[in-house]
Amino acid sequence: MSFEEAELLRRRARAFLRNAKRLMEEGEWDLAVFSIEQYCQLILKYRLLLETGGYPRTNSLRRLIRRLGEGRPEILKLVEEVDNLHYIARIEEAYITARYLPYSYEGDEVKDLYRFVLEVFRPLVEGA
Repeated sequence: MSFEEAELLRRRARAFLRNAKRLMEEGEWDLAVFSIEQYCQLILKYRLLLETGGYPRTNSLRRLIRRLGEGRPEILKLVEEVDNLHYIARIEEAYITARYLPYSYEGDEVKDLYRFVLEVFRPLVEGA
């Protein structure tokens, strides 16, 4: 693991989260939800890189969470508690849906996903 790689992942993750907020303010719901997913994916990879020295080459948030949970069991509540799992699954779906499928996200659902990330996901993953 290089310090530079870890820091790059952290910076990019946080930039995607800031971008999601900006895009929501502009009403760009599809791009905002994609940015939310990118934040989640990159911050999980950052934490894995710090804690294990590497991360699996996957886009699956559930797989990344389970891998991180091997060393930090408290994080598994993101995939073991059904309410959290529904949010994680919706965010994970955004990776494909927002890019390739003829589906449009609505403001309220994106705002709810963003709220989940700030209030539940981020404190567990980043300790914020």
